Amino acid sequence: MNRERRSEIFRRLQTANPHPTTELVYSNPFELLIAVILSAQATDKSVNKALAGLFPVANTPAAILALGEDGLRPYLQTIGLYNTKARNIIRTCRILIENHASQVPDTREALEALPGVGRKTANVILNTAFHQPTIAVDTHIFRVSNRTGIAPGKDVLAVEQALLKQVPKEFRLDAHHWLILLGRYTCTARKPRCPQCLIADLCDFKGKTC
Repeated sequence: MNRERRSEIFRRLQTANPHPTTELVYSNPFELLIAVILSAQATDKSVNKALAGLFPVANTPAAILALGEDGLRPYLQTIGLYNTKARNIIRTCRILIENHASQVPDTREALEALPGVGRKTANVILNTAFHQPTIAVDTHIFRVSNRTGIAPGKDVLAVEQALLKQVPKEFRLDAHHWLILLGRYTCTARKPRCPQCLIADLCDFKGKTC
């Protein structure tokens, strides 16, 4: 795929959705961090439902740490791997208090040092909370990038690096959100909705359904 086609793909996505954002509900970087930690192997809808109960009670590192694991678990029990996630969140809150004055750090190194935070989670925080042009590659973005030919790669890191190289600079900040929404609602895994796709005529996918 050449640069002109990539640019047209992102122009169309931008026109259709000029201000894309995450579907996780949050009001500050700390709430987003907790939401993203919980979203691993869980839907945004289930995370939002759980946090609608937790955040009115505790939405700061100190308040969640005061709950402890036993107090936190009941709010998270509808989410997969909630025991491990509760443990990681408590440890993360302690580190934020002790090392970062209760603030979410805005560097990859500091974020990835937090329990439950890997490269993908760090990228989401850097992009969504701190407006850095990172691209977090999840299963949707990995599929879309390979299927369309926008940025093929054999693993998530390869796709991330390809996207950062291939996505035109003016679209890089919002590319993560456009691609994840495209993969979640249109370029779906089992049966892509090609007839409804804004970029079907620009896509390299040989198994198009239109």
